[in-house]
Amino acid sequence: MQLNMKRSGASRLFYMVLFVACALKPLAQSLQKVDLIIYNAKVYTVDERFSVAQAVAVNNGKIESVGTSAEIMRHFSSDASVDARGKFLYPGFIDAHAHFYGYGQSLLQADLTGATSWAETVDRVKAFALEHPDGWLTGRGWNQNLWKDHSFPDKALLDQFFPDRPVYLTRIDGHAAIVNQAAIKLSGVQPGQKIEGGEIETKNGKLTGVLVDNATRLVSSYLPKADAAYAKAVLTAAQKNCFAAGLTTVVDCGLDFPVVDFIQTLHRSGDLKMRLNIMLSDDSLNYVYLFKKGIIHTDRLTVRSFKLYADGALGSRGACLLEPYSDRPGHYGFLLKNKERYRELIAKMADKGFQLCTHAIGDSANRVILRLYASALKGKNDLRWRIEHAQVINPADFDLFGKYSIIPSVQPTHATSDMNWAVDRLGKERVKGAYAYKQLLDQNGWIPLGTDFPVEQISPILTFYAAVVRKDPAGFPVQGFQPENALSRVQTLRGMTIWAAKGHFEEKEKGSIEVGKVADFVLLDQDLMDVAPDKILQTRVLATFLGGEKVFENND
Repeated sequence: MQLNMKRSGASRLFYMVLFVACALKPLAQSLQKVDLIIYNAKVYTVDERFSVAQAVAVNNGKIESVGTSAEIMRHFSSDASVDARGKFLYPGFIDAHAHFYGYGQSLLQADLTGATSWAETVDRVKAFALEHPDGWLTGRGWNQNLWKDHSFPDKALLDQFFPDRPVYLTRIDGHAAIVNQAAIKLSGVQPGQKIEGGEIETKNGKLTGVLVDNATRLVSSYLPKADAAYAKAVLTAAQKNCFAAGLTTVVDCGLDFPVVDFIQTLHRSGDLKMRLNIMLSDDSLNYVYLFKKGIIHTDRLTVRSFKLYADGALGSRGACLLEPYSDRPGHYGFLLKNKERYRELIAKMADKGFQLCTHAIGDSANRVILRLYASALKGKNDLRWRIEHAQVINPADFDLFGKYSIIPSVQPTHATSDMNWAVDRLGKERVKGAYAYKQLLDQNGWIPLGTDFPVEQISPILTFYAAVVRKDPAGFPVQGFQPENALSRVQTLRGMTIWAAKGHFEEKEKGSIEVGKVADFVLLDQDLMDVAPDKILQTRVLATFLGGEKVFENND
């Protein structure tokens, strides 16, 4: 009897399990299969309400749903699910102003960044030369402002160690270079030679080897042209580091159309995945190319704008100022072209309807471009013409940004890199109108943020820190540099995501974690919205996703 009862109980349990399984089977079958689920995260959507979620479902490279972990798991299933373990998911970071191709080139040259003297700089070139025994010697990153003597260097050491091999070393800002006598001999540069928008430095009537702005082209035009293998190496090296930094879109500020065509080839082959927005350089062939083709827009590439240069850089004293440099009496810097040339180009862009983006550093250059823009734009508009850097603005000119819907595109780390010497260039009063990011943000209510890499470090985390804290990585100055122009954390995150996307007309496709947008994410180990200011730079990228594909994972 007891045995029969046991059998009877076992039978009931069996049928109960069978009933539950049958009942759940239709429910399981009703779950929508997707390519990826990320759950158990703190998801900063950066939507209009800056709402926070826990999970995301991704299908066919786009965001299918956003919600709580329970909601997502109730409606979706996937063979690729990621338990974020409470970590922090953000929209993929967008660098609104950088030099993607130039950065890749710098990775294949002598790295001169951070060298604390001219002697150390030359030692790095010598070490590079041992590994690269043939052809031109190139490098990038020297910065005389980091040296005990802040003067420009002289080519004598280069001539001593490289008497027969041409050398071309680019300054950190890309607006000056130093070359040796072998390079000068090839190019034919002469003391006293004049060039519009540039300077050929001399000392006691002899060439020092330093060339500023347009003068650099007198020698750079002799550098070897890139072949396909080199270009591919450049682009893929840049991509690898960008993904590791959490970047999923980069705006490359100034390339020529053959590079654009090559990038499209690599996109089609799958060798290059990075989403790029490219500004074409100011060259007649580039105008012909895009005017004929029209706006280029794929899921990986956008080309709809042109990049002009109004002046040079503050560090090399090529920025065009309204009053002389405080540390070089009588020197104002210079425009790189005459005003009429800018007027013609601006009128052409207004007629054709393309986006125009102009590099302007000094307060004079900014005033010239703002007023020329204004004459073409007439008033409020949605052309999103930009001024890249908008670094030094006269107090009388700030309102022109808002009045004519001109977008200032800024790079927060410029402020914390330049602050130790910017006051020397500008003086205590004029520097108050420099790096004024909050004041610029207020003009239109939004502002795209970038790094200008390789001029600055590639890190979006450093961008966030510089914008919010206004200190260098060592925590200097204690109160922050001109802290009245710091951005809030929310403003900064928007500037690195949705506002950066808006800066090139892509806010409906990317820049926030919302249904229908591309599934570009970055997973961080710390909460940028909450971590202590002095801990921000300790934040690590755990993973980067592009269209739902994991393109970087931190295995440490």
